Amino acid sequence: MDNRTSPIASLTAAALLSVSLSATAGDLPSREEMWKIIQQQQKQIEALQKDAQTSTVRIEEANQKATAAVEVAEQSQKSVSSAAAWASKTQLGGYGELHYNNLDSKDEIDLHRVVLLLNHQFTDDVRFVSEIEFEHDGDEVEVEQAYVEFDLNQQTSAKAGVFLMPVGILNETHEPATFYGVERNPVETDIIPTTWWAGGAALGGQIGESGFSYDVAVHEGLKTDISNGYKVRKGRQKSSKADANNLASTARIKWTGMPGVELAATVQYQDDITQGTDDSAGEAWLFEAHAQIERGPLALRALYAYWDLDGDGPEAIGADEQSGFYVEPSYKFSLFDQKLGIFGRYNQWDNQAGNGEVDSEKKQYTAGVNYWPIPDVVLKFDMRQQDNEGEQSNDNGWNLGVGYQF
Repeated sequence: MDNRTSPIASLTAAALLSVSLSATAGDLPSREEMWKIIQQQQKQIEALQKDAQTSTVRIEEANQKATAAVEVAEQSQKSVSSAAAWASKTQLGGYGELHYNNLDSKDEIDLHRVVLLLNHQFTDDVRFVSEIEFEHDGDEVEVEQAYVEFDLNQQTSAKAGVFLMPVGILNETHEPATFYGVERNPVETDIIPTTWWAGGAALGGQIGESGFSYDVAVHEGLKTDISNGYKVRKGRQKSSKADANNLASTARIKWTGMPGVELAATVQYQDDITQGTDDSAGEAWLFEAHAQIERGPLALRALYAYWDLDGDGPEAIGADEQSGFYVEPSYKFSLFDQKLGIFGRYNQWDNQAGNGEVDSEKKQYTAGVNYWPIPDVVLKFDMRQQDNEGEQSNDNGWNLGVGYQF
C-alpha cells in the first residue's frame, strides 16, 4: 500500500483542522462562511484532479509518440538492411568503345557501342545475367543476354533465357580491352558470326579434374535465304519474335588443362536454315576450332570456322560452303603498371567458297598496337590491307579506338 498522502486528502484535513481550531477558540464560523470554505476547497480539489488527468493524457501521448518513433526507426532499419542485402548481391558493369575509321569505304567517328551489365545473385546457386547494348549512339538497342543460371552441383550448371553461343574466341568474351585491333576480326564477324546470341536452354560444366569442360545448348536457329545470299550473319534472329519452326543444337568441348592454353571445338546443327521459307535450302552444319596460347609476353590466337549448307539454292551461288581462318601472333611489353602490345593478323574468308568459278575469297593483313594505361582501359591503332579476289573492292586504311570496361 502507498502510504503517501494525496493532495486532496491534505486539503480536506486542513479544512477540518481549521474548523476544529476555530471551534476551540470559541469563534465558530457561520453556516454561510462554512459553505464558502467548502466551495473553495472543492474548487481546489477539482483543479488538482484536472491537472492530474491532463498529466496522465500527456504521459500517454508521449508514450504513443515514443512507440511510433521506435516503430519508424525499426522499419527504416529494416529497409536499409534490405537495400544493403540487395546491393551486396547485385553487380553493375559495362563496356564501350569509340572508333575513328579512315578507310576506303568510310571516314567517320562512331560511338560503336555502350553496353550495360546487370547481374543479380538470388542465392548461392541461382543467379541472373543480363547485357544491354546501345550501338552507334543509340541508333540500335539490343538485349544480348538475359538468362537465369542454376548451379546443379559443383561442376555442372544450367541456364535458360537469351545467351551467347559457345563458339569462337570473341563471341563470349568481346570487351574491347580483351582483344587486339579496333574492329573485331572479319572471320569472327562474317563466318562465326560474332556477336551471336539466341534464346534457349543450355547445360555446361567441368569433366572431373581433366581440364576439359563442355557446353550443350538447344536454341533458336538462324533464318537466312536467297534474298541475302544465304549469309549466316544475316540470319541472326536476335531473339526478337524469332521464328522457332526449326531449332538448332550446339555443342562445344574445351580444354584449359595448362595455364595460358585454351583449345576448343564447336559443332552446330540445324535441319532447316531458312525456317521453312525456302524449299531450295535445308540442313546446315557449323564446325569451328580455335587455340589461344599465352607464354609470358608472347601470345598466339588461331581460329578456323566452316559452314556446310545443304540444298540447291546455296549450291547454285556457292554459299553451300562458307569458311574462314585467321592467325594472330602478338607480343606485350610491360611498362611499370602499364602494358603495350603489338600484333599482326592474317585473315582469309569466303561466304561463297562452294563455287570455284566465283572469285569471292577475301584476304586481309592487319597490324597494330594496343596501349593499356590501366588494365580496363585501352587505346588502339591498326592498319589493314586487303587483297580480295575478282571484282570485289579492297577496303584499306587505318583505325583509331578507345575502349573501356568496368
